[in-house]
Amino acid sequence: MKDHPPTVGRGPAPAGRAPTLADVLALPVLAAGQPQVVTGLTALDRPVRWVHITELTDPASFLKGGELVLTTGMPLPEDAAGVRRYVDELTEVGAAALVIELVRRYHRPPDALVQACRARGLPLVTLARDVNFLEVTQVVHALILGNQADAMRRTQRIHEAFTALTLRGAGPEDVVRAAAEMSGRTVVLENLVHQALICEPSGSTVEEALGDWERRSRAAAPGDHTEVAGPEGWLTAPVSYQGERWGRLAMLPADGPAFEPEHITVLERTAMALTVARLIHSTLWERTAHRSVLRELAEQRHHSAEDVHARCAALGLPTEAGVFLAILVDLGPGGEGAEPETRLHRELRSAGVPALVGELSHGRLGVLLALRPAQPWRPVAERLSRTALALAPEAIVGVGSEVADLADTARSFREAARVIEATPPGQSLPADRSFHELPDIDLRRLLYTLREDTRIQDYTERRLGRLIDHDTRHGTDLLTTLGHYLDAAGNKTTAARRGGLSRETMYQRLRTIERLLDTDLESGERRTELHVALTALRVLRAG
Repeated sequence: MKDHPPTVGRGPAPAGRAPTLADVLALPVLAAGQPQVVTGLTALDRPVRWVHITELTDPASFLKGGELVLTTGMPLPEDAAGVRRYVDELTEVGAAALVIELVRRYHRPPDALVQACRARGLPLVTLARDVNFLEVTQVVHALILGNQADAMRRTQRIHEAFTALTLRGAGPEDVVRAAAEMSGRTVVLENLVHQALICEPSGSTVEEALGDWERRSRAAAPGDHTEVAGPEGWLTAPVSYQGERWGRLAMLPADGPAFEPEHITVLERTAMALTVARLIHSTLWERTAHRSVLRELAEQRHHSAEDVHARCAALGLPTEAGVFLAILVDLGPGGEGAEPETRLHRELRSAGVPALVGELSHGRLGVLLALRPAQPWRPVAERLSRTALALAPEAIVGVGSEVADLADTARSFREAARVIEATPPGQSLPADRSFHELPDIDLRRLLYTLREDTRIQDYTERRLGRLIDHDTRHGTDLLTTLGHYLDAAGNKTTAARRGGLSRETMYQRLRTIERLLDTDLESGERRTELHVALTALRVLRAG
């Protein structure tokens, strides 16, 4: 007859939610009656919202749903049809369970009652010993009301927290992070094409949260209200802006209790705060998501290679069987603003090249191209560069080298940054190219990069200082003569012609230079040292 042994061992319901049937049966006031679950073993997690004592043959007319119905069994009909009708009415009104005392009328549950409860899925619990039903009502109601009060306090704290976020103009990342912290669940914000824009994991990694995101998200059909959706049981809520839906929040389930009303409150308040944040912050959140991921890649702030693969894939960037290339665009004076970022993204999209585009720092845009293995990158870089120059004529575009794995893109970004740092404004390029790359870094550009290093400045002064002082005191131009000579690789005739001097005058000046610098200009090593110092001086003066 029994489906399960006595229900024991569970403590009180967690604060803030209605106690379940299992919680109530574990209370000492009911446990004293030696409760046994006869039917409905799988429904022990049903919430109990009230307790109702009845000795009527039609108790359902006094119920609203969620009640634990207590009876001595005295009013049960004698006939099986009447028992089935009694159970049908309790089931249809949504009673949580029927508890029957086996002390007065019955000493074992009637077969007709057991069969009817089993057929309708209504939990039937028997009590082997006498229990004070009034005391049960008082204890359970106190527990329910206490939990409701605690839930109200927790809900109030949730509202206050999100109100504070809204008042201080928090951005979308802050809002989603607060939702994850308050709920203890992973929260993801996605757009209408199922790209994960923001992910705040809780109790899981980014890889676990975002792995195969688009397929999993499409399996959870979007609804018009907050609801549990999809095979994984996500709690989802639509996010709207100016009356139109533009995205969705997903709270992922975790090991342990199912979603509670507080989780729904958190998600709905998050959606409201995001709507306000979108009104305050003009930047499109897709662009914000690109920026965030690019900065993580460029600065190697991701937790693992798996996490960065999952985050990029969730944004729609191919992460397998391809190569990646970092491009940096220094916009120069007057090139700031959202337009360059938008135009570059649009240009790459029209070219059919998957990419992330975002601002890495003030006036500097980062681009990460995802290319097919055999796809040439130069035409793409040229197209991107010409678009940038059309928007900001003084822009400098630096290109790193290709890498085969997303986790290695920081190297490509560092190389692109090195190229830009080594490129003075207005630096000329071949006629068929508008971007700069690593092979362009010659001695002059290397020294330009190091121009603020005091060791370079000190080296230059030690090698050329006396010659410059002599020119200053005597009005001579020996430094220029030395430059012609070094640029001509020690060819005196060529140097004299470039300087418009006679050979004799050139010889005389070179002897003076050797004396002032205490060096031998016939030595290739000494000429190299002086040439480096002179190139550094030119760079410093130009800078």
